[in-house]
Amino acid sequence: MDVTVGEDGLARPAWADGRGAHGDLLREYYDTEWGMPVRDERGLFERLSLEAFQSGLSWATILRKRENFRAAFDGFDPDRVAAYDERDVERLMADAGIVRNRAKVEATIRNAGATLSLRDDGGLPDLVWSFRPARTPMPRTFADVPTTSEESKALAKELKRRGFAFVGPTTAHALMEAVGVVDTHLLDSHRRGSSGVWRPDGAPVQDV
Repeated sequence: MDVTVGEDGLARPAWADGRGAHGDLLREYYDTEWGMPVRDERGLFERLSLEAFQSGLSWATILRKRENFRAAFDGFDPDRVAAYDERDVERLMADAGIVRNRAKVEATIRNAGATLSLRDDGGLPDLVWSFRPARTPMPRTFADVPTTSEESKALAKELKRRGFAFVGPTTAHALMEAVGVVDTHLLDSHRRGSSGVWRPDGAPVQDV
């Protein structure tokens, strides 16, 4: 089993056990935020953007820079980000507080515009949550945790059709995990079933 029991008596996966250079940051994120439902447009746009920036990097790197990202991207307000021009791209590329990857910066601006376009058809929250599966995984070890699913492949395909970039099946799955669309907490973790969306046995909570 890939959970460790901390000094507080709570079981967590190894990546969130509080050890290492960014252990406290990751543990706090795991205990309070990861896997909890996000249903507002700005919140989902932020998570989608950060997951795209994380591609190829560690999540600790992104989490450590999160406040810098928020400052650089106007709090991930999609209306403001969608209006960015080349001067903003150059401003962001000169900002050492974020991940300076031009393709990801430009994709974030493009995705803000795509988010605005979705407002006439239910919005980003409705689209993302429409791919909630009938059941969620039941991983006992870290090796059991999937990195993609049929739903994440379908979500990535639909997002791309709607004009989004940097949203492959793996990124889409990580987004679904982060915002509660699926629950991939290990079965023995103290956070299993804590979202109010899924029961510990993998069945959905109705009317959420």
